[in-house]
Amino acid sequence: MLAHVDQGNGPPVLLLHGGALDHRLWEPQIAALARTHRVVAPDLRGHGTSPTPTAPFRHVDDVAALVRGLDLGPVTVAGISLGASVAVDLALEAPDLVAGLVVSGAGASGAEFRDPATLDLLARWAQAARDRDRERWTAIFLELGFGPGRPLDDVDPAVLAHVRRMTDDTLDRHVPDGTPVLPTPVADAVTRSRDLRLPVLAIVGLLDSPDHQRMARELAQDVVEVPRAGHYPTLEAPDEVTAALLAFLCE
Repeated sequence: MLAHVDQGNGPPVLLLHGGALDHRLWEPQIAALARTHRVVAPDLRGHGTSPTPTAPFRHVDDVAALVRGLDLGPVTVAGISLGASVAVDLALEAPDLVAGLVVSGAGASGAEFRDPATLDLLARWAQAARDRDRERWTAIFLELGFGPGRPLDDVDPAVLAHVRRMTDDTLDRHVPDGTPVLPTPVADAVTRSRDLRLPVLAIVGLLDSPDHQRMARELAQDVVEVPRAGHYPTLEAPDEVTAALLAFLCE
């Protein structure tokens, strides 16, 4: 079973983090939501204190096993970036386990990037990975995380340090030689996601890349915009995100 935090009592909420990070991406929300809900925040495989993958795997299978093992379903699932795509995958592959979705910074896995500046950034990031240049990879990762072209000195130093710690922990623990085992994608998730029939809320950081904003919006019936946040509104605008989650959970 995935390593996870499990706090509180009440209707269940599952919080899924972004790539190269861990459950601490949701740290500001966990205690607040746990006052009225049962909150489970796992580390996905290859992240945090969960196992390092050594063979082909799918994140959705791990998360479904966790939900069943903890008897959480049907559960409201909220995800940031990679976590948002895994949340959508779970609704597609195991719809009986999901009551509603909150997505931020991504949509269905395999969604297309179109923005030229973002495509260039992603290409340079992929090259840094091939070169095993950790410093350059991390610098591009942080630019993607806080908003393309946004100076890092515009970011709260405590938030920046928090994200760096999670990223360093992931790289040190799970990618020591620079060659991670990547997850297998869910087949045809973008097309299948158009037929989802459940409540979906998008939380959109307006400093995030245009593509990441669009992907979340395309899935949702309702959108909460967070003006001064990039890819990680849970950390940059914690009160706004908590309020949006609580309003969605109480509908």
